[in-house]
Amino acid sequence: MKRKIGALEKVDADLTSLQYKVRRDPQSYYEDHQQQYMQYETQRDLLLQNPSTSDDTGIVRLSDLIDFVAHTADCYPKAKATAQFSDDLILILSLHHDELQADLRDKMVGSLVLVRNKDLIDSATLLNTLFPILVSTRSKSLRALLFTKIISDLRSSNVKATNHRLNRTIQTVLFNLLTSDRESAKGLWAVKITRELWKRQIWTDARTVDIMKEACLSENEKVITGGVRFFLGGDKEREEAADESSDEEIDMAKMRHQVGINKKTKKKARELKQAAATVKRKERKNNAPHPLNFSALHLLHDPQGFAETLFSKHVQSKSKLPLESKLLVLQLVSRLVGLHKLTVIALYSYLLKYLTPRQTSVTTFLAILAQATHNLVPPDVLEPLIQKIANEFVSEASASEVAAAGLNAIREVCARQPLAMNDTLLQDLVMYRKSKDKGVQMAARGLLSLYREVGAELLKKRDRGKDATIALIAGGRKEQRFGEETVGDIAGIDLLEKWKEEERRKKREAAGLDPDGSDDSEEDETENWKNWDVESDDSDGSGDWINVESDGEDINISDSEDEKENQPAAKKAKLASETPGPSEPGSKAQSEEPIQKQINRLLTTTILTPADLKQLRALQESAAVKSQMSSSKRAALLAARHADDAITAETIEAAAALGKKSTKEEKLAMAKGDREEKHQSTTAKRKEKKEAAGKSTTNKEKARKKNFLMTLGKAKGKNKRSLVDIKKTMRGHIERSKRGGRRGNRG
Repeated sequence: MKRKIGALEKVDADLTSLQYKVRRDPQSYYEDHQQQYMQYETQRDLLLQNPSTSDDTGIVRLSDLIDFVAHTADCYPKAKATAQFSDDLILILSLHHDELQADLRDKMVGSLVLVRNKDLIDSATLLNTLFPILVSTRSKSLRALLFTKIISDLRSSNVKATNHRLNRTIQTVLFNLLTSDRESAKGLWAVKITRELWKRQIWTDARTVDIMKEACLSENEKVITGGVRFFLGGDKEREEAADESSDEEIDMAKMRHQVGINKKTKKKARELKQAAATVKRKERKNNAPHPLNFSALHLLHDPQGFAETLFSKHVQSKSKLPLESKLLVLQLVSRLVGLHKLTVIALYSYLLKYLTPRQTSVTTFLAILAQATHNLVPPDVLEPLIQKIANEFVSEASASEVAAAGLNAIREVCARQPLAMNDTLLQDLVMYRKSKDKGVQMAARGLLSLYREVGAELLKKRDRGKDATIALIAGGRKEQRFGEETVGDIAGIDLLEKWKEEERRKKREAAGLDPDGSDDSEEDETENWKNWDVESDDSDGSGDWINVESDGEDINISDSEDEKENQPAAKKAKLASETPGPSEPGSKAQSEEPIQKQINRLLTTTILTPADLKQLRALQESAAVKSQMSSSKRAALLAARHADDAITAETIEAAAALGKKSTKEEKLAMAKGDREEKHQSTTAKRKEKKEAAGKSTTNKEKARKKNFLMTLGKAKGKNKRSLVDIKKTMRGHIERSKRGGRRGNRG
């Protein structure tokens, strides 16, 4: 036995040294390489005669020879043995992957990937070999290995540039795997590969979404769940992966400091050079324009047909899916309906029977209903649902958590379709703001605040509030109609207009000019726009007045109106003072007209530069912070939630959590959690921050840590001072004491 082990070690050493020599000088060691290749062929033929052999000596020898040939194959790219070697590995793995021993099989897979990395075979050949084995093998370890190798190869193939040809080939294979047999669980591997590549932002096109769409329409529960979860959480996973990769930053100052204080070696210099290259590459990536990564829900080709098919196949029909999987499908359908404003009327009647407090996961059903609501859903379809929620959840006999969840769900639905509420039911629900439970109280107040913004006419006068009452009296609130869409506008454009006006006034004040005067540049710009209008309208008939028919009436537009619009602010104020008073009809419309004209002029006559857009974002953020600080506008912010944001069961249960009292155990756990936090002094925090940045301590701090015997000489030196030095020291001490210390008495 010792002789056998010694011989094997000698062979291994010989193969390792021969591999090194072949790579250094391929032509000189060609004959030696051929001899080892002939031994490989002999061992290969023996293996093919009995693939399930358990001869350790032969398997170890074959494994070493395969590794040797794979590492040296690129030294002889034109030899027939190189092409034959990769074909042998593909044949053995394809036919006998279940019979081979695990170590030899893993070695063959690794060698085949190594041959691919040396560009002796292409990625399509490798992936077409590994993917059928991944789908058919029963070995869990082999499946994990193949999955890793496939993802790694696709990733490396798309590093420098997107390999569209390879991507289309693999996407077609995955698509056919899902559509060929919808009842098989093999399609789960297509889901896993696609989801991983989407997460790494390797595949971001519509073909990827079509693969997951077919997975959702499968008949296997695992495949359906995987496809649905991709649409519900794939974008979030992609964002988290991008955030994790951006966190890996290199501190160049720390690297230079360490190189300066440590021993200067070639390795340290090389590491510094690599770190500098990485930093430059990341800077270029950050400064580059960000590509548009569309959400998977936006890349769907036919969202209406997909939502209808998904609902009818997995929910409405007699499907064998459990309730948990059906809830996932319903969440996806509701996301599609709410995001794309689809019309699936059967969904609302289906949800009606599940809106009872005793239903399992009832808050999830309430969130699905709210998510599937938008302003194009007919109000008469939603009225029975709101009425049932009010009857089942919101009553004096219901528990406080149930009532709060019901009121919260009604508010979420009405925030998207306010016309689904009637005044009688609204008055009844608003009365719960006087409840003793805090959760019910806050939920009712949220509903009241919502309708003060979107439908104050449904409330009684005492409940409308000051702002809504004034707006209704002045006629500033227009009654909302079903299907009415708001005019497209840039959010916060009025803030940008005010900021520009303030900056203009500051510049004129700094220059000693009248702040209400007009700039020459503005007059020139207005003149240029007038000239452009004249040049473009030369073919039209000339005249002072233009009559335009609108709703059976003539509207007269003259050049004098444009002149008024372009007048200075002082003249505008003078003209405004001459307009009719509040008692006269049409005074409100005339007071609002200049502001609207200013905004329209900024939108239609000015091209917003990147600096303007940056300032607009800053103004929007500051306005959002102010609105967050104001408690009176929180309900309006909740009502204006973005359509892309998903509503979860936690959103419905949020109000109920306010009134819930913590138990003694929860309070103790919270107190213990606070104690576990690391409380430090300011000096300790500053010291820890310096150490993390790679900086050293001060000489004073180092002196404190010194051994007493090391500081003994300095202490003895103080005793040898002259009387003049001691006098100076004492006088300085007295003066500092009078000042109140070294920093002085600032109190």
